Amino acid sequence: MKRYLLIVLTCIAASLAAQEVYVSPETLAKREKRKNLTVKEWNTNDRTHTRWLDRVKVYDEQGRVIEETEYATYGQKWRLTYEYTDAVGGKVAKEVEYNDKNRPVRIRKYEYNANGTKAKQYNYLPNGKLESVKVFEYIFEK
Repeated sequence: MKRYLLIVLTCIAASLAAQEVYVSPETLAKREKRKNLTVKEWNTNDRTHTRWLDRVKVYDEQGRVIEETEYATYGQKWRLTYEYTDAVGGKVAKEVEYNDKNRPVRIRKYEYNANGTKAKQYNYLPNGKLESVKVFEYIFEK
């Protein structure tokens, strides 16, 4: 049994190492339009015509979101930063969530299956201590 498990794990590791990430032409076209883009969403109060910033999204040179911030009338509510596995595939490797005082509150790191689906999500506290692990299971009905 141990020998069988070792063979299976070796095959999975080899397929992950040799895996090429496929990105659809539609995704690449969308990314092309968003290269180095910053999108600001504004809200306006209908009665007083007061305007405030609602959300900001910042995209990198590959057209992927690298930062997302949501605001309220008093200032920042939360902010997320994203790091990716590589320049082409664009799978999120790490997310850092910040609170309204711009202090980290949660760090998420991801592992992916050979077919590109999420396998595990590791949730860390700001001090680096592992808080929880989420495992994704995909069940296809016939």
